[in-house]
Amino acid sequence: MLFSESLRSMTANISTTAAATLTVLIGMFLVGVLLAFGTWARSWSDQKKDELVVKVYFCTELECGKDATKKQENAVYATLQNNALVKPGGVRFISKGAAYKKMKKEHPEIMGELSTNPLPDSLAVTALHGEDTAKIAASLKPPPPGVEDVKYGQKTTSRVLQLAHVIETVFIFAVVILLAAAMILIANTIRLSIFSRRREIEVMKLVGASNWFVRGPFMLEGLLCGLIGSVFAVVLLLVAREAVAGPILDNLDAADGAHAIAFSLNALILCGLGLFIGALGSGLTVRRFLKV
Repeated sequence: MLFSESLRSMTANISTTAAATLTVLIGMFLVGVLLAFGTWARSWSDQKKDELVVKVYFCTELECGKDATKKQENAVYATLQNNALVKPGGVRFISKGAAYKKMKKEHPEIMGELSTNPLPDSLAVTALHGEDTAKIAASLKPPPPGVEDVKYGQKTTSRVLQLAHVIETVFIFAVVILLAAAMILIANTIRLSIFSRRREIEVMKLVGASNWFVRGPFMLEGLLCGLIGSVFAVVLLLVAREAVAGPILDNLDAADGAHAIAFSLNALILCGLGLFIGALGSGLTVRRFLKV
């Protein structure tokens, strides 16, 4: 009964129903695209945050007049290991010999001319959260005994973190705007349905119809608009993924190790959002304009 009443109401106001469903379709399609891109970008930014490291360079005879002692190096290592901002196991010791071999492999034209190893022992420190990289570097200022310099790529770190925050802000803002637009149009569709059936509603109340019997079809109409729009958006996303986005995302995943949200989960989220905005839009409208 409720379903048939909802269908009758939707077909009676076919233009507004189609507009609301189309808006949900477009909105959910764009939300799906944003979810795929936003989760990939978030994964990429998290990966870049994990690559942010603090480099601690120990003293050498060339720079400080004498080499750092093992006791001094161990003291700095232990201090960083016990730092709550440092990722567990995130302190890696790099000997001057290992640094020399790596540099010689990467830049043989430079290192081949050197008769001695000028590189210092060092520590590579990874933060538990990328945002704490600067704090870890600041905790070693002034440098403790045996430490010649502390570097963490301030400009690179700042740019990576700023980009991550911009991605999150734009993603959230765009999703909220799209959902609000879809919900408002569904609410207007329900409002027009109520207005067009106001005489019928009065008759139903006079013959003893319950409040939920009157409100039910309008609530279900909003849910159907949201669900139908979402389902078509998922179909459109599937076509777009297979035709265009799939190869691009696969190549990006393989190249950078970042990954987007699984399509099945994306589809479930879109259907859930469609039902939610349909229920919310129709519920608010029924409560405000349908006095029964």
